[in-house]
Amino acid sequence: MKFLLMMNAPYGQAGDHDIFSWPQEAVEAHVEYWNTLNRELKEAGEFVGVHALTPPKQAHIVRAGADGLPAITDGPFPETKEFLAGFWTVDVESAGRAHQIAAKASAAPGPDGEPLFIPIEVRQVMSAPASDQA
Repeated sequence: MKFLLMMNAPYGQAGDHDIFSWPQEAVEAHVEYWNTLNRELKEAGEFVGVHALTPPKQAHIVRAGADGLPAITDGPFPETKEFLAGFWTVDVESAGRAHQIAAKASAAPGPDGEPLFIPIEVRQVMSAPASDQA
């Protein structure tokens, strides 16, 4: 079963993730935590992929214009306190295991070394319906 584990981060003072204002050693400890988690998932055969996302101020919404060309607007985010910072895709035996991984990801250390308890949204990846044409 594949699951998407989506990490939501709070907006910082500058409209980005607060991590950009952390001391360098705190950032390094935080990143090492993610590297360890990813390594453990790979060793368990559960890792599919991980992607960090740029801050919301670099995001765009794209729709097709009447002429079929891209119509681009800045920032898809209405007034909100959190944004999607990144996500993992994992392939695990059960939703319970996906929840365990999400809890571990949630406990990543912050600037003081204490767990951040980051909200992680867990959603199963849907598969396509079976096709009669094989």
